[in-house]
Amino acid sequence: MLRLIIYSGLVIILSACGTSTSDRAISGGAIGAGVGAVGSSVTGGSALTGAVIGGAVGAAAGGLTDEDDIDLGKPVWRK
Repeated sequence: MLRLIIYSGLVIILSACGTSTSDRAISGGAIGAGVGAVGSSVTGGSALTGAVIGGAVGAAAGGLTDEDDIDLGKPVWRK
């Protein structure tokens, strides 16, 4: 279970991709919601609650990071 939490945190941190703040917030929120839903389901919690919390954390991580912190390239919707 500790590994799942660590991996989820890493995914949320890495989810901050894109060149603008809105790109990073959108992609971070989407990835965070997915990770939160899966993580909550696996640990026996509510997938909806996990998705909401994961989405909020992912969007915050994406919105609060600078594009030079972690640059994974342009988001899929910008290509």
